[in-house]
Amino acid sequence: MDFNMKKLASDAGIFFTRAVQFTEEKFGQAEKTELDAHFENLLARADSTKNWTERILRQTEVLLQPNPSARVEEFLYEKLDRKVPSRVTNGELLAQYMAEAASELGPTTPYGTTLVKVSEAEKRLGAAERDFIHAASVSFLTPLRNFLEGDWKTISKERRLLQNRRLDLDACKARLKKAKAAEAKASAEQELRVAQTEFDRQAEVTRLLLEGISSTHVNHLRCLHEFVKSQTTYYAQCYRHMLDLQKQLGSAQGAIFPGTFVGTPEPASPPLSSTSPTTAAATMPVVPAVASLAPPGEAALCLEEVAPSTSGTRKARVLYDYEAADSSELALLADELITVYSLPGMDPDWLIGERGNKKGKVPVTYLELLS
Repeated sequence: MDFNMKKLASDAGIFFTRAVQFTEEKFGQAEKTELDAHFENLLARADSTKNWTERILRQTEVLLQPNPSARVEEFLYEKLDRKVPSRVTNGELLAQYMAEAASELGPTTPYGTTLVKVSEAEKRLGAAERDFIHAASVSFLTPLRNFLEGDWKTISKERRLLQNRRLDLDACKARLKKAKAAEAKASAEQELRVAQTEFDRQAEVTRLLLEGISSTHVNHLRCLHEFVKSQTTYYAQCYRHMLDLQKQLGSAQGAIFPGTFVGTPEPASPPLSSTSPTTAAATMPVVPAVASLAPPGEAALCLEEVAPSTSGTRKARVLYDYEAADSSELALLADELITVYSLPGMDPDWLIGERGNKKGKVPVTYLELLS
């Protein structure tokens, strides 16, 4: 008990001395041992790394889970060291609603059939999102959290200890300056030597930890590459799922609304896969071919002699350069605007395109239909 009281009194004395030294430094009444420029740079880089890691971590969490209530719930489960319950993604929930709507409104009706097709696509999108969230959490968020909750806490602890060692050192320097008697000076010098040794030792430990931030950057760089890889995979899956859905809806809409342009044009960016992009489609009614319209024994009409369809023309923007295979086709340049229309009996993958006085067949997959 006596030993504990002495230790308590000693700790209180040390704390009081540090508090006095710190206060006098703030008011400019005491000198402060400055760290070298390299050490200060290490401290600044460590602080910057910690601050930006926190911001990136928080914003990535928002990206993966926009619902703040859900994020709080997941945080509490992690702190309680309990497994986070499986959560339905927004896409999966939308798929469920669409499937239920189709069942009630009639799965064999055009609307119900389309609801079923879209619900299946949304379900696949939701599953892809779930896989992406899991991959990003494991490969990116977890390493960032480990740094903040592990390495950074160790660095912070050693920095606080270094600050205390510096305060002790400067307090010893102040006592040595105030000492008058030879015995008091000798005692102060001895305390100063001990304080300087402890400060130097702690400074070296802290410096090694701060230099380890370079390894942290390398690790975070590797994790960032993994995050980009998982995000690329996710968006590629979404692209493929929506492209498949677009094809299905295009075919279905052509059957319901014959003679109209259907489908949504593909974005101008090149496709991710090596297969040719299948985007806008035009579904025409099945009628005799152009050649069969000519009187017996006469050749088919030349394209220059063919008038636009009575259903009207449309403007289209060219997505990619296209080199005409023969004189019946029209060469295309990316981003140019042309006029297009269909002819009875034409292959739905082709349209007639006009540019000035030039006319020829053009592939639908190279066009974005505008109006």
